[in-house]
Amino acid sequence: MENKMIEEFNTMSSKLMKSYNTLKQIEDVDIATSPKTAVYSEDKLTLYRYDRDTEATFKTPVLIVYALVNTYKMLDIQPDRSYIRNLLGHGLDVYLIDWGFPTKSDRYISMDDYVNGYINNCVDFIRKKHRIEKVNILSICQGGTLSVIYSSLYPNKVKNLVTHVTPVDFSTNDGLLFRWSKDMDFDLLVDGNHGLVPGSFLNEGFDMLKPMMKLQKQQTLTNSLDDKEKLLNFLRMEKWISESPDQTGECFRQFMKDLYQQNKLVKGQLEVGGKKVNLKNLTSPLLNIFATEDHLVPPSATKPLNDLVGSTDKELYSFKGGHIGVFVGGKSQKELAPAVVEWLKKRDK
Repeated sequence: MENKMIEEFNTMSSKLMKSYNTLKQIEDVDIATSPKTAVYSEDKLTLYRYDRDTEATFKTPVLIVYALVNTYKMLDIQPDRSYIRNLLGHGLDVYLIDWGFPTKSDRYISMDDYVNGYINNCVDFIRKKHRIEKVNILSICQGGTLSVIYSSLYPNKVKNLVTHVTPVDFSTNDGLLFRWSKDMDFDLLVDGNHGLVPGSFLNEGFDMLKPMMKLQKQQTLTNSLDDKEKLLNFLRMEKWISESPDQTGECFRQFMKDLYQQNKLVKGQLEVGGKKVNLKNLTSPLLNIFATEDHLVPPSATKPLNDLVGSTDKELYSFKGGHIGVFVGGKSQKELAPAVVEWLKKRDK
């Protein structure tokens, strides 16, 4: 018994020493390191164009529209797990909207500003730069919802639309987020926070959707302390989560009330900037990607899009995995990104 205790103590001491040495080797945790150049800015927004060593092989550039929640950096979390590097490696000319970090002066920025203002201005910049009529839009989660709305209002500017884990039909009760939101007082939430919804508040809500996740994270951290690469993988994801921006009150208010609570987009009742959004006006080719194990945006919120749009060229893509795994998992790099590229290539005429 005594020998076993001594052996366990020595093993633990050795692991602690390795952990200490591992931590000493880490000076900084870098994410989103793919080289890019700022080509347009407006308010807090920055439009980036990713640098290429060679000419793009695609005729039509792609604009990435990420969600307002969290940051785009998850798409470029590290060189060997970068959705963006994958797209670049296959010959795409990639632009991306960085929404920045709203402050109290942005509290009145609305969905109208994001759709008819920011997204439209970025699309027009790319159209003018490349002397083309239409661009490809590749969108993620809430950014996908905004892109669906945009593509319905400006079908003459969108060549192809790719949506990833995008909520469209908010009537579902499959996810806790959808159930909780139906009874929340979002006016009180926005006004009580002086028109700016804290990113930390949203992160706490996301944690509550999977309460055992924190315990799993602690176990992952403990098991990674003596392995530098595993520890860096863990720290990169935690850094991305910690950088969650606050949300502009007016856009958040309309998004949650008109969509989550009243499902106006599906019903054809949504108005953005005084313009009625009719999904039948979305006629560009559509690739709609959902994740089978997504607890944030369940498949039932995503799949109906294909039946609602006016597109005749439309495809539903089932990815076996979760909300984040769509972009950072090994399967994503080997399977999904190449599939998206191939889909766009067939329509790059």
